[in-house]
Amino acid sequence: MGMNTNLHNTNVCKSMKRNALFLVVVVLLYSCGNGTKTPDVSGITVTLPVERFDQAFFAVDTNNIAPSLHNLAERYPYFTNDFVVNILGVEPLNDTSFSSFAACRNFISTYASLKDSLEPKFRDLSWLQDQLQQSFRFIKYYFPNYQLPKQAVTYIGPFDAPAVALTPAVMAIGLQLFAGRNFSFYTSLQGQEIYPKYISRRFEPDYMAADCIKTISEDIFPDSSEGRPLIEQMVDKGKYWWLLEKLMPATPDSIWSGFSQKQLDWCQANEGLIWNFFLQTSDELYTIDPDIIKNYIGEAPNTPGMPDISPGNIGQWVGFQIVKKWAQNNSGISPLNLMRTDPKRIFEEAKYKPR
Repeated sequence: MGMNTNLHNTNVCKSMKRNALFLVVVVLLYSCGNGTKTPDVSGITVTLPVERFDQAFFAVDTNNIAPSLHNLAERYPYFTNDFVVNILGVEPLNDTSFSSFAACRNFISTYASLKDSLEPKFRDLSWLQDQLQQSFRFIKYYFPNYQLPKQAVTYIGPFDAPAVALTPAVMAIGLQLFAGRNFSFYTSLQGQEIYPKYISRRFEPDYMAADCIKTISEDIFPDSSEGRPLIEQMVDKGKYWWLLEKLMPATPDSIWSGFSQKQLDWCQANEGLIWNFFLQTSDELYTIDPDIIKNYIGEAPNTPGMPDISPGNIGQWVGFQIVKKWAQNNSGISPLNLMRTDPKRIFEEAKYKPR
C-alpha cells in the first residue's frame, strides 16, 4: 500500500482564500436568485476542530518507539488505535505490541518522503475547517438528531487506505488521496493500476470537503439499493446528489458529482438522447443483473454504447435529474422525507421526459 513521491509546492493558501470568498458570493447569489431558497444557517453554532494526527504520528521518536507511541495514544485516544488497527492493519497498542511497534517504525521510515511532500500543500487547513463547518450547519438544520463528528483528524496512510472514514469518535481524512492529480504516485504504473486517471484526476484538495459530506450522507442514509432494478438504483443514487446539493449549496456540481465540467455540459446538452438510450433498451431499466447495472452505475471511464466523452456512472446523473423533477413537483419536500421516499414512487410520479 505505500509509495514515495514528489510534489510541486503550490500557492494553495492564497488560492483557498480566494475560493472561500468566491463561495460566499455564490451562496448569496444562490440564495437570492432563480427563486431557489437556501435556508439561513448562520445562526447555527458548529465547532469542528481539524486536528493534525499526521504531523503528530510522523513526529514519533522511532528510537524510543514504544513510549513515544503510548504518548501519542494519550494525546489522541480517540484515533490512535483506529489508525494502527484499521489503517496499518496491525494489533492494538499495548506494552507487548512489539510487532505493532515495528510496523509503525517501518511505516514512518517508508512514508517520510510522502509526509515531507504533502506538508507544503496542507500546512494550513483552515479553509477545510470553514467548508466543513458550513456544511455541518446545513446538516444540523435538516437533520437535528444526527450526531455529527466532534472533530476531524487528518492522517497519512497507505495509498489504498480510505480518503474519508467515520469512526465512533471522529471523521478521519487521508491526505494521501488529495495530493493533486499529477502527484507522482498517481501517475506511476502502480498508481494507475489502483486508481486510473478518471479516478485520480479527482485527488485534489478541492474535493476533500465534498468527500467528507458524501461519507456523512451515506452514514445518515445507508445505501439500501442493492438488488433493486436498475432504474430504482439510479433514482436512489440520484437522491444522494440531490442531498449534496442541499448540504453544499455553494459547491460546484463538478465537485460533488465527480464529473468534469465538460462531462456535465455534455450530459446537459444530450439529456434527451441519454434518456432515449435507456428507453431503447427498456428491458435493461428493470434488470437486476449486476453485470449490466455496473455499466451505468459506479466508477468507469465512460458509458458503454455512448460516446467516449460520456462519463461513467451516468445512471446516477439520470437518477439525479429524475429526483429533481419529482422534487419540483413536490415543492416543500424535506430532505428527510425525500430520502425516505421509495425510488419506484419517485420514478413513476416524476414522469421524466426530457427533450
